[in-house]
Amino acid sequence: MTEIPLPDPNSTPMRGLILPLPLRDEIRSHIIQALPEEACGIAAGRDNLVNLVIPITNQLHSPVRFHMEPNEQLQAFEKIDENGLELLAIYHSHPMGLDQPSSTDIAEAYYPDAIYLIWFPDPIDWNCRGFMIQEGDFHEVPIRLTHQE
Repeated sequence: MTEIPLPDPNSTPMRGLILPLPLRDEIRSHIIQALPEEACGIAAGRDNLVNLVIPITNQLHSPVRFHMEPNEQLQAFEKIDENGLELLAIYHSHPMGLDQPSSTDIAEAYYPDAIYLIWFPDPIDWNCRGFMIQEGDFHEVPIRLTHQE
């Protein structure tokens, strides 16, 4: 994954995500284990720093689409609340390689305040880009990798 620096604090603020390397590796492992299906899950934390990753079963078991298993998703939200965290990101993979939200992703983006992490294969490894999806449109947001946990 290419590290994208967070913007200069003196510039116009743009929301980004701080992703500790161990949690990045946890998501990557989930994505690889789910192949050839799309993997999906939730990242939670505070102040844009991910503290918790919760893999969720793709109820569709599809290589081109995902739908989180509802009971697991509800349990994930309860765990987030119990730990005083916030939903920061929804992640899923595009095993066929699209590196941005698909038209289906845009139409089904039900959490406008969450960052959508799209994982895709590149020639060497899996990579990730972050997007805000709101009102039928999307824009990329920075992801900063850190050793911090």
